[in-house]
Amino acid sequence: MSERATPTTDQTEETDPAEAADETGETTDRSADAAGETAATGTESPADTGVETGAEAVVAALEDAGAETLFGVQGGAIMPVYDALYDSELTHVTMAHEQGAAHAADAYGVVSGDPGVCLATSGPGATNLVTGIADADMDSDAMLALTGQVPSQMVGSDAFQETDTTGVTAPITKHNYFAGDPDTVGDTVGEAFALSAEGRPGPTLVDLPKDTTLAETDSDPGPAETPETYSVEEDPDDEQVAVAARAVERAEKPLLLFGGGVVKSDACQEARGFAIDHGIPVATTMPAIGSMPEDHELCLSWAGMHGTGYANMAITHTDCLIAVGTRFDDRLTGGVETFAPEAEVVHVDIDPAEISKNVHADYPVVGDAGTAIERLSAEMDRSPRTREWREQCQSWKDEYPLAYATPEDEPLKPQFVVEAFDEATDDDAIVTTGVGQHQMWAAQFWTYKSPRTWVSSHGLGTMGYGVPAAVGARIAADDDQQVVCFDGDGSFLMTMQEISVAVRENLDITVAVLNNRYIGMVRQWQDAFFEGRQMAADYDWCPEFDKMAEAFGAKGLRVDDYDEVADAVEAALNYDGPAVIDFHIDPAENVYPMVPSGGANGKFALSEDQL
Repeated sequence: MSERATPTTDQTEETDPAEAADETGETTDRSADAAGETAATGTESPADTGVETGAEAVVAALEDAGAETLFGVQGGAIMPVYDALYDSELTHVTMAHEQGAAHAADAYGVVSGDPGVCLATSGPGATNLVTGIADADMDSDAMLALTGQVPSQMVGSDAFQETDTTGVTAPITKHNYFAGDPDTVGDTVGEAFALSAEGRPGPTLVDLPKDTTLAETDSDPGPAETPETYSVEEDPDDEQVAVAARAVERAEKPLLLFGGGVVKSDACQEARGFAIDHGIPVATTMPAIGSMPEDHELCLSWAGMHGTGYANMAITHTDCLIAVGTRFDDRLTGGVETFAPEAEVVHVDIDPAEISKNVHADYPVVGDAGTAIERLSAEMDRSPRTREWREQCQSWKDEYPLAYATPEDEPLKPQFVVEAFDEATDDDAIVTTGVGQHQMWAAQFWTYKSPRTWVSSHGLGTMGYGVPAAVGARIAADDDQQVVCFDGDGSFLMTMQEISVAVRENLDITVAVLNNRYIGMVRQWQDAFFEGRQMAADYDWCPEFDKMAEAFGAKGLRVDDYDEVADAVEAALNYDGPAVIDFHIDPAENVYPMVPSGGANGKFALSEDQL
């Protein structure tokens, strides 16, 4: 799914226990050998940073790479690294659970634009990170995970808290490393940090045997650099750009589709400029929400299963789809055979493996999103004639607005809550979510105007992402930015322990639990596709979340009626610290529009009887 990198050294050599310990199991001192090699080659040693152990080299590498904040949970095998952090200027945030550490690091990276870093010990600590690592991998988020491991000579013996962490995480990382040499462990960590952000971003992992981190070394880490064998084609081929430009010029109904790669490559300014300069309407994928201001006349918001009807209609009828930085996920495309059926497809992506993987690209353009867009615009001799097409897109906006009813005899509607928060917050407020119906309402009924203000789990669809993501986002955000988390009762229940972290750190976040006493999306699908058989979807056994918040030390509120919403939102936003509002919403409310799984985007349903 993502680019896989080749390490600079043979991984099998690095994992050889003999590299890290002698036959008695004690760590070998390499400092004399290292000094001898330096003298023999005549090369200068790096400036002395005072590194004395492998663990100190790990910390020095993080400092040199520009890391500032780490999220983790202590434990036996990672303890030497934590000991080295004792005198470091790096900020460490102790999370309540390792999964929370991974999600917080992920969100920190999404908001800051730099790789987030998470730490855990061996065995269960490492496996508890796996969901967060897989989430980052699916969404191409830059993140570095550092895991403790049993001593090298015990690897493979089923030692206490041993897990084959590199084996477990190989399919869900951009690359991972077993760091068996204290003299190179710092360089390995620096390389992993750099690699996570270069090209198509993704998570990397370094597994740190305890003997490596405890061992003596005087080898200071070098600059954080990607492997020499890793190369990224950022500048697209001239011929690819030229033929793509001709396709856009002759189009009568062109549509830009911005994917998450537009945000990750910081290409939003170039992408918006291209759309405005050439008068081309824009739809986005969910990860790209905010890449085009949703209040701009050219923006059709996001497309896909629960995207806007007008975005899906535009995709269905465009004759030239210019897709930038998207992997054409099935929740976007529905049935691939019915996706953009009338369009020639221009596909811009930095990862050549994505070209024609799911949707055939008539005009592939491999390169960095910003660079490719600038090159494409410079190559074009004229803009396509789009006035009638723009008018058609506007007519779809008028015909299929995002709307909801608020009958007096029905409970509070969740869409009303989202809109109330949107109205009460600044334009640059950050929204995090869990996964489910609440996620869709937060995406649909909030007007996003800036990139990196929408932070959610997309490809993996991880319930529980919202609260730890709010912790990471709050720490990465500017001081004056507001952070609001929309969660569901089922999703909140999975990671609400991280509220205790927000209280301890006095983080100013507001969590809006849209509590419908169900795993709502499951219930909606059971009603629509399983003849209403609601098996294991009822969540009326959950605790009172406002009281749970108070028990954690946060501000807790409960809202049942429309006339309570505004005051509760104001009170939570004005509270200096974490606040949780338990909104008891209509349990029967569903998310629409909806494209049935594998269906055609243009045949979205606006109600259950249309499915």
